[in-house]
Amino acid sequence: MQNRAEHPLRYLALGDSYTIGEDVPAQARWPMQLVEKLRKQRIAVGDPQIVAVTGWTTDELSAGMDQAAFAPGYDLVTLLIGVNNQYRGRPAEEYREQFRALLMRAVTLADRHAERVVVVSIPDWGVTPFGYASGRDRRQIAHELDDFNAIARDEATETGAHFVNITGISREHAGLVASDGLHPSGAQYALWTEAIEPVVTEAMRHLSHL
Repeated sequence: MQNRAEHPLRYLALGDSYTIGEDVPAQARWPMQLVEKLRKQRIAVGDPQIVAVTGWTTDELSAGMDQAAFAPGYDLVTLLIGVNNQYRGRPAEEYREQFRALLMRAVTLADRHAERVVVVSIPDWGVTPFGYASGRDRRQIAHELDDFNAIARDEATETGAHFVNITGISREHAGLVASDGLHPSGAQYALWTEAIEPVVTEAMRHLSHL
């Protein structure tokens, strides 16, 4: 058996500005908050490897992954991507095709264990101060994001991965934003983490005692 104190679980976080934690300190990023929560439950997990850049779309994340150094066999992989597809007016069917390919790559990186992959929904940027100031139709933004999230949920379910919906949190707590008026604050990320952590704990529980 492996000693998990010496060989902590390995976590890979894939995404865009929401995963890298644009405009918040590194420790306030939700992947870092998630790791801290897991550690408090005596689940030994290393700091996340984050492959995410502000502004990335699905195809740009894929290209970024082509350049990244991976060591497949991750115990946990999270995937949150798509807001920039919607922001740029990219079609939903293109999103489905590219998201499915990313999800398959995530499963492969998780040693082909789909149950170790957790998809997180796209938050609604239209409710933020930036969204109000953008002059764009916020109802249309919400509708398009709901469509994208339905695609992500369906693809995750079909693949056997988990899906966590944090979009409602982003709408209910729209005032919890960083200084840029767009991205979530650490406080909002903490609420996301509360929703994500139980799903991740269940996905990783059997690994923590190996």
